[in-house]
Amino acid sequence: EQFGTEIPLLHGGLGRTERDRMVAGFQSDDGPPVMLATLKAGGTGLNLTAANHVIHVDRWWNPAVEDQATDRAYRIGQNQKVSVHRFVCVGTIEERIDDMIAKKRELSRLTVAAGENWVSDLADDELFELFRLREEAVSE
Repeated sequence: EQFGTEIPLLHGGLGRTERDRMVAGFQSDDGPPVMLATLKAGGTGLNLTAANHVIHVDRWWNPAVEDQATDRAYRIGQNQKVSVHRFVCVGTIEERIDDMIAKKRELSRLTVAAGENWVSDLADDELFELFRLREEAVSE
């Protein structure tokens, strides 16, 4: 009602034809100003370059899944700035998930690197931090 138009909801239960129709409508100049998409709304070639805001609600445990959802707006053909927002309610499980995701991202940053000798290049404090983050991730 606020936008004066129907807001499409893209979800994993839609067939390819319906999904493609929704995406084409959203991408068109006269399309709806908002599209809601669940994390399971994926599919080959899902590009939302008409989007300039990505809002994550109900955070996912796996940061790679969230990154993939964000990347749908960062495709070839994107010609505007994209802002990413994350809703996190203080004092809830969402806050705990947000903290865990941050730790997983840090662990990934420390462990995923090019070359075969990256571990030998770590300083003692970086190596200690890597094992500390691993222990925290395993215990959660």
